[in-house]
Amino acid sequence: MDHPFLFLPKIFEWFGLGHFANAYPHVVYSWLVLALLIVLAFVGTRSIALVPGKAQNFFEVVVSGMEDFMVGVAGEEGRWFFPLVGTLFLYIVTCNLIGLIPGFFPPTASINTTLSCALVSVVFTHVIGVMYHGVKYIKHFLGPIWWMIPIIFPIEVIGHLARIMSLSFRLFGNMMGHELVLMILFMLAGAFFAPLPIMAMGIFVSFVQAFVFFLLSIMYFSGAMEHAH
Repeated sequence: MDHPFLFLPKIFEWFGLGHFANAYPHVVYSWLVLALLIVLAFVGTRSIALVPGKAQNFFEVVVSGMEDFMVGVAGEEGRWFFPLVGTLFLYIVTCNLIGLIPGFFPPTASINTTLSCALVSVVFTHVIGVMYHGVKYIKHFLGPIWWMIPIIFPIEVIGHLARIMSLSFRLFGNMMGHELVLMILFMLAGAFFAPLPIMAMGIFVSFVQAFVFFLLSIMYFSGAMEHAH
């Protein structure tokens, strides 16, 4: 999908990198999201105090709320992997929201970005399984009865591969669809009033899609920690 105007590629053209930025806008806007999150983290933690200021208060509410929700789903034993799922949520929701700004491209509207996030989540699921169960983790793929292994094992493998497709295509499809609708409205109805309802809906969709990815990742991690039945 070609955008009529993207802000960052124009800046990259000044440094002779316009071809790269125009060919891979999801990469350069991912860099922007990462830089933004690092700056926000620095601002929120540079002056931590017992009596928090506004920035510290805001980040404490956001982070503690996410962590409490995750512990409610995965239990206290899963608290240690909160940094990963929390980072995924913040990264994805920021990528989604940044696309609502005219001249900006949401990295999650590219299958490359969503697929990379999905691979991190699914691969780490199996890392957790091996950490908790060692070689016995293979029992998660074999089923309860030994003579059903030839049937259950392929089904389980396909199911785990489908998790990658589910996580990546759901997020990509929603964000790409919103980008297409928004761009069509910009071109047909002007840059101000007509797209506003779609942009408001886009804020809701941005949070929902990030939350769905966050929740499914937690459920996958929790399932890997459990003993096979």
